[in-house]
Amino acid sequence: MHLSRIQLAATVGVCVALGLTACSTGREPSASPASAAPASGKLSLTYLQKQGDQEYFIGEAEGAKAKAAELGVDLKIVNLGNDANKAVSEVQAAIAQKSNGLIIVVPDPAVGPQVVQAAKDAGVPLLTSDDQICATGPSPTECAEEDLVPRIGFSGAQMGGEVGKRAAEEYVKAGWKPADTRIISAWKQDVTVCTDRVKAADSAFSKAAGAKIQKIDVATDNTPTGAQDRVAATITANPGVKNWIVWGCNDENVQGGVTALENAGVKADNIIGVGLGAYLACKNWSSGKPSGMKAALFINGKNVGALAVETMYDKLKYRKQFPYEAFAPTTMVDATNWKSAGVTCG
Repeated sequence: MHLSRIQLAATVGVCVALGLTACSTGREPSASPASAAPASGKLSLTYLQKQGDQEYFIGEAEGAKAKAAELGVDLKIVNLGNDANKAVSEVQAAIAQKSNGLIIVVPDPAVGPQVVQAAKDAGVPLLTSDDQICATGPSPTECAEEDLVPRIGFSGAQMGGEVGKRAAEEYVKAGWKPADTRIISAWKQDVTVCTDRVKAADSAFSKAAGAKIQKIDVATDNTPTGAQDRVAATITANPGVKNWIVWGCNDENVQGGVTALENAGVKADNIIGVGLGAYLACKNWSSGKPSGMKAALFINGKNVGALAVETMYDKLKYRKQFPYEAFAPTTMVDATNWKSAGVTCG
């Protein structure tokens, strides 16, 4: 009998100790290559990342490199930028270069089937980090459970829930009236983990705030400038709103939203932005000036990179099954504690 995705996540969550050790749910998806004998000799891994110059992914690469050095693994990091075609060609190149295992953060989930097929044909284990991909179709949201590629990252539901709860705390503290307030929920709507996050934020906020506030969904490309442009248009289309709450898939969306509001003349006291990542949010706090960015959930890419490499190593060296999902820990930070929490502010 198949476990539900929620049951699978819960099972793995119990088995991840401090975000650095994962356990198996007992089976792997059909996307995985057939089991073979444990690998011998020095292992070579390739970690392919979208947006490799972004602060979070820089940290992820650092964590991966540190874990690879600890395990005696050769690791190559590849920056895919936002180029989906490059994702496919670089996977093929890594296979041609005899990489023993592939870890990927795809720029676009639509390339999932091509990436999975290339790895499967070559008999090379494939693991995703951060974002999900499907072996049989372009959309992970429409994917059969057994065709989702194993993923290392964060729990979208848990992260979104923390964001929603903190936004509710700030809302109650501010004493705003529902009629004067709007929520902007911004994310790239074809990315599964993003949808998980914003839905959980909405649910948690509603429960904790004790108020029903009109929410405006804003489709973005998950970049600060993209979010800023879309939110600016949203502000224009909603004149007369006094107070704004902003959350989204990542720091980029929230930073873009907060910037758009401030550019439109909305004061920091009338904005509650709760980021997700903290790598951009911290720039607001480091200036010492009032900011609409009130808090952010710190997600440490180093933990994800290290866990991904360790998980692949265990698969290759000991034939340990991939977990369907393994999660790293998170911490809520604000202007008072982001430095002590270890946030790297680029």
